[in-house]
Amino acid sequence: MRFGPVRPADAEGALLGHSVKIGTVKLSKGHRLNPDDVAALAEADVTEVIVAVLEPDDLPEDEAASRIAAAIAPDHLRFSRAATGRVNIYATAAGLFVANRAVVDLLNRIDPTAAGLFVANRAVVDLLNRIDPAITLACLADHVAVEAGDMVATIKIIPLAVQQVLVEQAQALLRADRAFEVKPFTPRRAALVATELPSLKSQVMDKTRAVLTTRLLQSDSRLDSERRVAHTTEAVAAAIVEAASTHDLIIVFGASAVADPDDVIPAAIRRAGGVVEHVGMPVDPGNLLVLGRLGEIPVLGAPGCARSPRENGFDWILDRLLAGEWPSSEDITGFGVGGLLKEIPTRPQPREGIADKRAGPVELVVLAAGRASRMGPEGRHKLLAEFEGMPLVRRSVEAAIGAAPGRVTVVTGHREAEIQAALAGLSANFVSNPDYAGGMASSLIAGLSALDTGAGGMLVMLADMPGITSEHLAELIAAFEVESGRAVVRAVAGGQRGNPVILPKETFHAVRQLVGDVGARHIVERCGLPVIDVELGPAARLDLDTPEAILAAGGILKD
Repeated sequence: MRFGPVRPADAEGALLGHSVKIGTVKLSKGHRLNPDDVAALAEADVTEVIVAVLEPDDLPEDEAASRIAAAIAPDHLRFSRAATGRVNIYATAAGLFVANRAVVDLLNRIDPTAAGLFVANRAVVDLLNRIDPAITLACLADHVAVEAGDMVATIKIIPLAVQQVLVEQAQALLRADRAFEVKPFTPRRAALVATELPSLKSQVMDKTRAVLTTRLLQSDSRLDSERRVAHTTEAVAAAIVEAASTHDLIIVFGASAVADPDDVIPAAIRRAGGVVEHVGMPVDPGNLLVLGRLGEIPVLGAPGCARSPRENGFDWILDRLLAGEWPSSEDITGFGVGGLLKEIPTRPQPREGIADKRAGPVELVVLAAGRASRMGPEGRHKLLAEFEGMPLVRRSVEAAIGAAPGRVTVVTGHREAEIQAALAGLSANFVSNPDYAGGMASSLIAGLSALDTGAGGMLVMLADMPGITSEHLAELIAAFEVESGRAVVRAVAGGQRGNPVILPKETFHAVRQLVGDVGARHIVERCGLPVIDVELGPAARLDLDTPEAILAAGGILKD
C-alpha cells in the first residue's frame, strides 16, 4: 500500500486517508473514490487529497478485520459487522472469559526477549499482535466473569489496508490455537454450612447468606439451604455429608478463620470422606480459603472476607468452578501476581488503621454526546426537542446546576455546536468527545477526565431524561454523603434500576477501562461496594430514544 498526497485525477480507486468535505457532501475516511468523486473534487478546486493506493496483494481494512474475526471459534461469542477496520466481539452467555495459555513455550521460542515480557495470559493474543503493527487484537484479562452482551475483545486494523499474507498469518494462528473463549456458567444447587461461636453475631451470619445468594445469581445458581452448626470437626462433617445428598456445591463459612491444614473445616472435609486439595492462596483478601471435594462435589471453605460483597479470592475460585473448571494447586499458587491487595471495609482487623475520612464532593457529568440513532432518517436530535419551550438538553443541565452549582460537566459530541448553543450562558464545563460514535464508554471516560482531582464521586446523568429534577439529584447526593462516599448510589423506579447513578472514586479506575457502547452497570454489580437504591419514581426510567417517546412525554420535535 502506498499512502500519501496525490492529485484528484490520480486518485480514482484509492481510499481516502482523511475525510474530505465537498460543499454539503462529506466523503469519509476510507471511502473508495469513484469517477464522480474525482470529478467533484476537481470541480471544487481541490488540488490534493491524501489517499491509500492498494497494491494487488492488499486487503481493505474492513475485509481484513472480517477475515481475522471469522477465524475465531464462535462459541458463545457474537461478532459485530466490520466498520472502520474494527470488529467488536461480545459474549452471548454469562460465564468466564478465558484467554489461551497453551503456547507460552512457542512464544518464547519465536522471540527470546518475550520471556521477560510475557505476563499471565497473553499467549495467542501476543503472537497475533506481533505479526505486524497493522493488525491488533485486544481482549479482557484472563478469567474475568462476563455477562451476555459484554464486549470481550476487539480486532482493529490500523491502516486503511493490510497485506493479505499478514491476514493469512493471523487466520492460521487463530485456527491453530484458540485465542480466547467464554465458558458459560453452569447453574448449581448450593448448600451453605455455617459454624457458630458466641463471638459471631447472628446478624453477621444473616448478611453472609444474603451476600452469598447475590454472588450466585450471575450464574443462575441458587442457595437452596443453610445449616448452622457448632464449630467442630464432627458437626461440620455431618452437615457436609447431609448437604451432598441433595446439592452439587457446598460452601462452608467458619466462625473462626482457618489457621492450619488440620483446622476444623479441612479436617471436616476429610472426616466426611472428601479430599482437601489446597489450603490457602496468595490472594489478599482471600488468603484463608480451603478447596476440597466430596466425590465430584466441590466443597469450598470460604475466607472471612467473602462475607463482604467486595471482590476477593473466593470469587476467583467460585467463578472457575461455576464455569466447569477445577483449579489445581499450581493454578492457585500462580495467583500471586495481581493478587488484589484491596482492603475490605468489614475486615475485623484492617491491615492499617484507616482514618474515617469523608469523600470529596460529588461532581455531575451530563452525557450529551450520543448520535440519537433511533430518531429515524429525518436526523432530528432528541436533545434539541423542546419541553415547555426549552431544549431537553438545557432542561437537564439546568437541573444538574441547580443541584450542584459549579460542579457540572457536559460531554458533547454529535452535533456539538448545536448542543453547546442550546446551553449558552449556563455555568457548566464542557468537554468534547471526538470518539462519541464508538459508544457510551468513551463519553464516561471523557467526563471522568474532566473531574477535579479531589472529587469523591461522579454522578452520571443522561441528558434525555426530562423527569429528573434538581431535587432528585440532591436526594442522590445526600444518600452518597450519608455513606461517606463508600457506596454506589443508584436511582430506581418501583425497585427497578434506573438513572442517574453516583460512582464513588473507588470505581474510577474501572471506568477508565471501559470500551465500546457500554455503561457502568457491570462496574456497579462487580465493584464489591454497597449499592444504595434511591426511589425516584417513574422519572428514573423515563429516557427518550424515539420520536414517539418524545411526543408521548409532551415534547415538541425540532429539526
